[in-house]
Amino acid sequence: MLERSHVQSSGFANLGPEGARTGFRVRFRQPNYRGTRVSLMEGIDVVVDGERFPAEQNRYLIAGREYAYAELDGLTELRWPVGTAIDILVEKPGGLEPGVHLVETVLRYRHPYFPPRFRPIPVQDSRHATIIF
Repeated sequence: MLERSHVQSSGFANLGPEGARTGFRVRFRQPNYRGTRVSLMEGIDVVVDGERFPAEQNRYLIAGREYAYAELDGLTELRWPVGTAIDILVEKPGGLEPGVHLVETVLRYRHPYFPPRFRPIPVQDSRHATIIF
């Protein structure tokens, strides 16, 4: 079951085997009131304890498949439905230390109602949560 916060504590975990961590994952619930096409996402920045991990360097686990930032724009048929979450995979050698972390995200997406040449500046939607790891 999804939690109320857009940043989910379930799914927050280090990546890679103990002693050889390659990064961590953050689960993020669809913040919109309706689903959206993945191609409308401009990316999701992640900030953990003040350290920023920009969207362009993150990978995205959507519907069981992993995508690089550069692939998002071309995913015009893939939808991110309401009531689902995606995982943001962040590279950080050694992963995160066990303990409490302040996790913030900034989702940038395009409005689906405007053709590309009339698109306004992307909306920034900032969310945060304190997660015990």
